[in-house]
Amino acid sequence: MNTASANNQYEDWIGREETKTAHISESTMEAMAATIDLDSHPTEGQALPPGWQWLFFNPFVRRNLLGIDGHPAKGGFLPPVALPRRMWAGSRVRYINDLPVGAIASRQSRIVSVKNKEGRQGSLCFVTVEHTTRHGDSTCIIEEQDIVYREATPPTSGQPPAPQVYDATPQWSETVAPDTTLLFRYSALTFNGHRIHYDQPYAREEEGYKDLVVHGPLTSTLLQQFAVKHGGGRRLSNFNFRGVAPLFCGQSFTLEGRVDGEKSLDVWARGPEGQLAMSALAVFE
Repeated sequence: MNTASANNQYEDWIGREETKTAHISESTMEAMAATIDLDSHPTEGQALPPGWQWLFFNPFVRRNLLGIDGHPAKGGFLPPVALPRRMWAGSRVRYINDLPVGAIASRQSRIVSVKNKEGRQGSLCFVTVEHTTRHGDSTCIIEEQDIVYREATPPTSGQPPAPQVYDATPQWSETVAPDTTLLFRYSALTFNGHRIHYDQPYAREEEGYKDLVVHGPLTSTLLQQFAVKHGGGRRLSNFNFRGVAPLFCGQSFTLEGRVDGEKSLDVWARGPEGQLAMSALAVFE
């Protein structure tokens, strides 16, 4: 099937919508703060920190309705893309109004586009979903999320090529040491069953990773926290990030950043061999 035909295959899914509600509970705030080693957590009435919205609105799917990878089986809201591997490739997030802890919030999701492409490692399919989070009459967060589906990666023999060292010079740097407890707790908080985060034999033998994979949204949340820390007390209004390379359990990585204009910071995550793992732009009010 050529690319044009493949794109038309999922045309009926474009514009599809679903809405979920969630209680932005203080107990979840306490659990997340403990997970990422914070001394305190947001309490009722305070603003939900950037990135913490991903703790909510996640699907609670029965175990017998999961795929072999631990994700919900394909179809339903998202199109039944035939490619077997899927991951969160990046997002463009706008923080419009504060979402208070303790609120009952809704998130309306809409499929914006489905695009098939050919990459260096085979076929890819990009699904873009727009999420709009509201509290009462207030629109709080609008996010465009990119999900990428790809072909299975065959096991490789021999030594993989050395990663390319990212040469940007940071003004600030902070080390993160991901372990199995961090990955387990974040998977539990987000009800994420993807086996690459907790099942080492599966991650290595089935998906071709060298170890358990650090969650992309967890890395993005830590980068947003890092950006706010160096943002001079200003409120974060936009955060655009893109995953570049995986990070792995047991291998420390660094959060780094520098000023990029009057209202923005460039921030990124650098892997243990100097490689760029995630890049992002943080814009402040």
